[in-house]
Amino acid sequence: MLEITSLFMKHGKIYVAGIGPGSEEDITPAVRTAIMQSDVVVGYKYYFNFIRSIVRPETECIDTGMKKEKDRAALAFEYAEQGHTVCVVSSGDAGIYGMAPLVLEMKRDKASDVEVEILPGISAFQKGAALLGAPIGHDFCIISLSDLMTPWEKIERRIEAAASADFVTAVYNPKSEGRYWQLYRLKELFLKYREPETPVGYIRQAGREEQEVKITTLHDFNPEEIDMFTIVIIGNSQSYTWNDKIITPRGYYREQCTENVGIGQEIMMRSFRTIESELRDKNIPLGRKWALLHAIHTTADFDMENILYTDNDAVETLHTALHDGKVRMIVTDVTMAASGIRKGALERLGIEVKCYLDDPRVAEMASRLKITRTQAGIRLAVEEHPEALYVFGNAPTALMELCKLMRQDKAHPIGVIGAPVGFVNVRESKHMLKSFTRLPKLVIEGRKGGSNLAATLVNAILCFDDAAQLRPGRDL
Repeated sequence: MLEITSLFMKHGKIYVAGIGPGSEEDITPAVRTAIMQSDVVVGYKYYFNFIRSIVRPETECIDTGMKKEKDRAALAFEYAEQGHTVCVVSSGDAGIYGMAPLVLEMKRDKASDVEVEILPGISAFQKGAALLGAPIGHDFCIISLSDLMTPWEKIERRIEAAASADFVTAVYNPKSEGRYWQLYRLKELFLKYREPETPVGYIRQAGREEQEVKITTLHDFNPEEIDMFTIVIIGNSQSYTWNDKIITPRGYYREQCTENVGIGQEIMMRSFRTIESELRDKNIPLGRKWALLHAIHTTADFDMENILYTDNDAVETLHTALHDGKVRMIVTDVTMAASGIRKGALERLGIEVKCYLDDPRVAEMASRLKITRTQAGIRLAVEEHPEALYVFGNAPTALMELCKLMRQDKAHPIGVIGAPVGFVNVRESKHMLKSFTRLPKLVIEGRKGGSNLAATLVNAILCFDDAAQLRPGRDL
């Protein structure tokens, strides 16, 4: 009779529960109820320190040492198959580097009829994030540096992917007695993609009596201060510190559209922030960066990082000259370059733009002297406006003409934008321009260039006072 009864014995149930990071206050009501209802509780022996007041006196507690996860899961099924209610406990959340996957896989392998219910818990990174403020307000990921179950090569690829994709990143298992260099490598990889000032927070023993919280920067972050009981959280490109807290805004663009910011400018600001996040070298002077952002925005060509040449402080110097009224004329080699310079900025500053190609004197001079019309236009421009800002986006012969007139001391431009495009004499014209070492200039080196590119570099100069706030497009 007993054999027949055992044959039809109803199976028990397994709860897989996350008990939170370490304080009883962080155990969820659902997990608390599951522990109190269980006949058997199975877990790593250290975890019982946090649940002793919840476990009933008659409950059987089975504790094991570290790296005995499979043994715990097997014991849970053994007791559940005898009709017991079993709670398998993990710290934090049981589904995050916890027992939940192992228990479900064992249920699959055993084809067991035992019911398994996963109960979420507060993860250590969530507790740590709350103690730091609000560092995970945008997309985030979690990476474990433990290579016990994952090859280091794969971990490193994941680190680089997280860093390059601008994820806020929580780091589990950052260090142990035998693993000390991996966290240094993580820091090195993140510094390839993040500013040195990126906020970093770390929390040791989150939620426990020994709790320690520290906020630093990626540059100053010291892996020697970290141990196995620490969670590290690295901010993204928008994260910042305030009142001893780390804040990551919910969106990348804290500036909201207002009556002073039109939709066109809003889109341009978003584009600039995207470009800035993808620059290879972010630690460049603001003037050069502002010109570079404009150049890439216009061309969608990140090769501009390699070929945009700017003299030291050229953008700043030319901006000051134009804003202080020292120069009231911008001369372009072709009409397309002139049309690309923002009219709003020109009107705001009282600056005129002139292209001489349509001047009737140009055709006559070009025919008579057997030179190009753009060369003739530059000769006339120098006669009438020798100290203008000169802008070249098409014709290398026109730029070469200006260089010749400067050598003859007939032209004294306040500055030059050199971006002619093509295959004949293009590189040479730019080399000529760069030989004038005291002349503020911006040059697109090599064959690339164009009127739109030349115009956008002028626009960058005109609105340089918006660079520090990264708010382009005021004059759209």
